[in-house]
This record gives sequence, C-alpha cells and structure tokens, in this order.
Amino acid sequence: MESRKLKFGVTLPQWGATWAEVKEIALLAEEVGFDSVWVADHFLGVGSEDPLEAWTEMTAVAALTKRIEIGFLVLCNSYRPPALLAKMATTFDAISNGRLIVGYGAGWFVQEYEAYGYEYPQIRTRLEQLEEGLEILKRMWTQDAPTFHGVHYHVENARCWPKPVRKPHPPILVGGGGEKILLKLVARYADIWNNLGAFHADVGRKLAVLRLHCEKVGRSFEDIEVSQQTIGAIGLDKEQARRRTEAVHQEVGFLTGAPALCPTGTPGEIIERLRKSVAMGVTTFIISFGRHVTAESVRLFGKEVLPALRS
Repeated sequence: MESRKLKFGVTLPQWGATWAEVKEIALLAEEVGFDSVWVADHFLGVGSEDPLEAWTEMTAVAALTKRIEIGFLVLCNSYRPPALLAKMATTFDAISNGRLIVGYGAGWFVQEYEAYGYEYPQIRTRLEQLEEGLEILKRMWTQDAPTFHGVHYHVENARCWPKPVRKPHPPILVGGGGEKILLKLVARYADIWNNLGAFHADVGRKLAVLRLHCEKVGRSFEDIEVSQQTIGAIGLDKEQARRRTEAVHQEVGFLTGAPALCPTGTPGEIIERLRKSVAMGVTTFIISFGRHVTAESVRLFGKEVLPALRS
C-alpha cells in the first residue's frame, strides 16, 4: 500500500482565550500549511482558566476558513445524545464543505459531569454508551431513516438530512490507549486512532494490539490513520527553544509521556524527532504549542519544519 502523506494539526487557543486569538491562529495555521486545527470538548478548566465551548468555537472557525480540516479531541459522548450529534455534524459538514473530523470519546472529567448535571456512570457503562453512539452516528450518516434499539440509546426512523458532504461520512477519530475495549472500538468504527501524549513511547506496542483487533473484526489495519497528540515548541537557537519547551511543559505537561519524541527544540531537532515517530507508525501529529499558542510559533513551525517533512 502506498504510504500516507504526513499530516500536521495544531490545537487552537481555548482556555482563557478570546475570539481574536482563536481567529488569528486558525487563519495563520491555514496560511502556513497545517492540515487541521483542533480543540478539546470541555466546559471547565483543570486549572483557573475555563475554555470556550468547543462546538460553538469550531463552527465559527469553519465559516472563517477555506481549506483546513476541523477536529475535536474529543467530543464527549455523554454531553450530546448521539442522534443529536449526528444531525449537528451534518450541518457542520455543510458549513465547512466537508472538512469536519469527528473526534469521539467516552468522557472522563468527573468534576465537569457533576458541575453541569450529567450522570457519571462507571467506565464500562461509558464505553458501552460510546459503542452504541458510534453505531448510531454511522447509521444516521449512511442510511435514510435508521432504527436502532440498544441498551442505552434508541432511535426510530431517525432522518438525518442533508447527508454529510464527505462520503461516506466525516472521518471518525477515537482516542485513547485502552487495549481490551477501546482499541477494539477503533478497529470496528474509527477512521483515525489518536494516541494520547501520555502514551507516546508506547505507540508501537499499541499499534500491534490494534492490528490484532483489526484482524479479529475483519478490518484492514492499513485503513486506519494513526495520529499522535503531542506538544511542540520551536526556537531558532537552543536557548530560545529550551525556554519555550519549559513553558509548554508547565502548561500541558500531561502530553509529554515521551519528552525525547516530542517535536520540541530547534527546527533540525524537531525534524529528527518527528521522523522517529513516523518510523514507529505515526502519520499525523496533533501539536499543542501551549494553552496560549503564539503566532510566532505556528509561523516558524510552518516555515522551518513542515516543508522538510513533505519533500
């Protein structure tokens, strides 16, 4: 099979951000050659800064941009009934002319559930709900009026028009490292698997597990795009790069499961690190330059790193 084109995404300002910041970085990311922009689906911040609401923010970005893909890391299944999300997604896909990536997950932030009045079931139940939600999404995007009766959700002749622009439906991204259940859902339903930053060093082993799940469900492993969530920091000299790397580690340190693989440093160092991850099986990188990403970082990465890895 022909090797996949390397893709690069950047996370947009969200926590404590203004719309002016979001707009600047989204337009710049498109200008300098990034393939996608991303936000998380949260209502509260782990720290003192609360985020902009993800779907609203990205709908505005979709209307503002022309080429770049728009994704979520990841939409919490508990916050929107799957049938509603399916309908929201088709409208979003129309607004963006087929640029939506539906990142989808089971949810984990218990304080957020409690604050906003959502029931927080045990993990097994949330994974069961996620699987039923994935089934409903696919049916509503590809069938005229699907009916589905599950343990947790049901729909009855649920029309979902207009159908998505991208066929057969927007790419579904499922993120996480659970090897028994989560990766089985990836094999069955996902177009993209996103490996969390905390498990960067384990990507090769987890891909081996995913390959086995694909074999069991009769799916080609090669059909699944592999994305790596990570941090980024770039400087033209080592001292500047060191300062920026330390700052990003402080802001989003949970993404740094393998600091030696993160695309941080001078352009040459970053290119070398990215090539190591590519050798491990990664074809897409979703990069956070910190919660208050600067235009300089995005522009410099686009100028000094992206062309070298696409040549």
